[in-house]
Amino acid sequence: MSDDPLPPSSPTPAPGRPTVRTAAVIPAAGRGVRLGPGAPKALRALGGTPMLVHAVRAMADSRAVSLVVVVAPPDGAGEVKSLLDAHALPERTDVLVVPGGESRQESVKLGLDALPEGYDIVLVHDAARPLVPVDTVDAVIEAVRDGAPAVVPALPLADTVKQVEPAAAGEPEPVVATPDRSTLRAVQTPQGFDRATLVRAHGTVTDDVTDDASMVEQLGLTVVTVPGHEEAFKVTRPLDLVLAEAVLARRRLNDGF
Repeated sequence: MSDDPLPPSSPTPAPGRPTVRTAAVIPAAGRGVRLGPGAPKALRALGGTPMLVHAVRAMADSRAVSLVVVVAPPDGAGEVKSLLDAHALPERTDVLVVPGGESRQESVKLGLDALPEGYDIVLVHDAARPLVPVDTVDAVIEAVRDGAPAVVPALPLADTVKQVEPAAAGEPEPVVATPDRSTLRAVQTPQGFDRATLVRAHGTVTDDVTDDASMVEQLGLTVVTVPGHEEAFKVTRPLDLVLAEAVLARRRLNDGF
């Protein structure tokens, strides 16, 4: 694992396409309180291995990703680096660990600030999505290479969605609208960006946001979607962890994952 990685050579580009390098930023500084007390969510074990390690491997599985920047809790960078050093990661991919901030948005910016020159595409990936398939990662990168400033993997909604008037905890909430779900998508990660666009967004947008793509939207730029994957779900609650264990067990049985 390199403390100051230099951009390695990328695979030979397709004829007529310039060489671009891709880095991934994984904010992993959150506590994950909805999973209950204990270690931060990113460090919870999945199949005996911390979710963060699975997430790093998921990014490194793409041959286009040559650097992964892990943004650790502000006082936990040393612990996270030791944890990653203890697990096998693809040798072709450098991993850099930096301390994060108090919010996800601040942590992503700190990860961006740590990127060396020479990386043209940046992925931002949730550590709590440890099982995203490499085909999804590659589809996001390809769409940015094709000229999109921001790309998100997304899935159609299976459930009817209701817009409500928020009420006090435990109180009934009045329904105010039923949006047409055919125009709605559930967004996943990794989200992919032209680096300059993402840097500009983080330097311009100060609102508290839930994802980086919405910051690019606020710049007036178009965000596009590519098909997401059902296994790229976010492990947020205990039941999600049970499902993730089942998916991982199936992969190991079927694919020798």
